[in-house]
Amino acid sequence: MKPAATDIAAVMDAGGPHLGVLMARVEDRLRTIAEPAGLPLSEWAGGTIAAGGKRLRPLLSLLAAGGPTTGEEQDALVRAGVAVELLHVATLVHDDVLDAATLRRGAPTVWAVAGRSAATTTGDFLFATAFAELARNDDPDQVKALSAASSGLARGELLQRADAWDASITVERYLERCELKTARLFAAACELGELAAGRSPALASFGLRIGLAFQVLDDVLDVSGPTEATGKHRGTDLLDGTITLPLVLARRADAELAALDPRSVVDSEAAERVCDMIARTGALEEARDYALALVADAKAELPARLEPSTRAALELIADGVANRGA
Repeated sequence: MKPAATDIAAVMDAGGPHLGVLMARVEDRLRTIAEPAGLPLSEWAGGTIAAGGKRLRPLLSLLAAGGPTTGEEQDALVRAGVAVELLHVATLVHDDVLDAATLRRGAPTVWAVAGRSAATTTGDFLFATAFAELARNDDPDQVKALSAASSGLARGELLQRADAWDASITVERYLERCELKTARLFAAACELGELAAGRSPALASFGLRIGLAFQVLDDVLDVSGPTEATGKHRGTDLLDGTITLPLVLARRADAELAALDPRSVVDSEAAERVCDMIARTGALEEARDYALALVADAKAELPARLEPSTRAALELIADGVANRGA
């Protein structure tokens, strides 16, 4: 059985009928946005976009607007949602290059089908298209918000590469990396929605906290599995040299893990064995508790001015993130 995750249907119901209309417009734009590039780029980019996912980031943008919008505000909000999803998809394509990943959400990656150069170009195209779409809103503050998140993604990736195979990294260093690589885009999604709707940004902290929790729980799942739930072997991060919170915490409790050289984990069997050792220390529960506390803080800090329907939908998204590892 797959781990519990965000119930998008419940979020849509809670947010109100306008939310479905806006999400349909976002999907329509995503479906056609790569067509002007022509083949084969449009096929590579369009196929990656169509692979889907839960569209959490554009959903956050739409909800951050705070309720129904009309006319130019609605158009701007849709473009903001499209832009943040394109930026997210671009990072996935580039991650597949770095990780030499053959599958993404059950479908062959651009890297597997067309090679490194094609995949890198596709990711670059998606990045550029995200900003071209957002620029149509003619709001420098929106461009600044997405640009800051994009720069953070690059810095986070560089930190992760610098930290590869280094089991001595601190919890603080790990969290900094997670904030840059994952959480800041969640925060930017909220900020873009508010700006597009003419509101003063107040939800970035909510987005940042649930983004951090999302990444922590993703790293827990890499250790806990099972493979049929996550779609990848346990310990994939270990094999890639990516040191995550469960191992950082487990090293404090287990002398053998404290002495482990991550480079010695060279195959799936060894990775499974280390995952079992990590699990026995209680580190997975400790990491989950940290993520759940982030989610609770995010919900507690939601602004009082929110419409009840918006608050309910955002709380459901937060609860869905918390249930990732359940």
